[in-house]
Amino acid sequence: MKNIALIFPGQGAQKVGMGKELYDASPAARAVFDSADSILGEALTKVIFEGPEEKLISTAYCQPAIFTMSMAALEAFRASEKFGQVSVRYTAGLSLGEYGALCAAGALPFADTLKLIRKRGALMEEAARANPGKMAAVIGFDRDKLVEIVGKAGCEVANFNAPDQTVITGRSAAVEQACQLLAEAGCKKVIPLEVSGAFHSSLMRNAADKFAAELAAPAFKVGEVKVITNVTARPQANPDEIRANLPKQIYSSVQWVETVRFIASQGVTEFVEIGPGRVLKGLIRKIDPALNVQNIQSPEDIAALVF
Repeated sequence: MKNIALIFPGQGAQKVGMGKELYDASPAARAVFDSADSILGEALTKVIFEGPEEKLISTAYCQPAIFTMSMAALEAFRASEKFGQVSVRYTAGLSLGEYGALCAAGALPFADTLKLIRKRGALMEEAARANPGKMAAVIGFDRDKLVEIVGKAGCEVANFNAPDQTVITGRSAAVEQACQLLAEAGCKKVIPLEVSGAFHSSLMRNAADKFAAELAAPAFKVGEVKVITNVTARPQANPDEIRANLPKQIYSSVQWVETVRFIASQGVTEFVEIGPGRVLKGLIRKIDPALNVQNIQSPEDIAALVF
């Protein structure tokens, strides 16, 4: 039996039509989509499958949509004979994907997770309107130098995605100054991101404080497998730690590079990316080319899995 880690993508991976093949082919996946519609009291599945794209990319819809599609893909995988060939040792996710990791590990029920995601997205959008900012991806620049320059400019690091890809965040003027300083220091590529706010920055602290109050009711428990948190890149030991980390995650740097390295250091070299897109596969290839990543977005992907 192969030891694996299940990993889940974050915001930006969404696309209209994602998961439709799973819905049509897998009763287990269909049940997840139908359950999401019932829990939210609206036709989320219709938006996922039919759009319009402008609606799907809004934070209010894309976060629940990505999570729901990821859980549908997971349940289709669990219902297949391929799942009997693996032992899940860890789960992890990129930003929003951490909620998929918690649900997959059994640390939080699907309904509670979906409701939290809906609330998280609304609070982040509210904070973004109150404290406007922007984000940018820095490609191919030394991490230590980048952190120093970002500090001088007064912005922050949102994501350590890969050794050669770091996302910066903060007030627009600070991010623009950082981009200028990076260019002067020899950075060749900075990509402004199409996002509605300065996520994973201190501008999100108000959202985090409000979100913390939402975490008292959900029935968190010790998961069946270990969940790696974005905040520390280490396993979360108990429900109290999860409740403490989830608000911090909203304004802290996503430690994806260290998350992947930690899992690999525990002897797990096989990753399965569950959900839309192949972003995490690309990042892991840059973090450690020796690691193997397979993806599940469709029934054909499940059939093609090799362990």
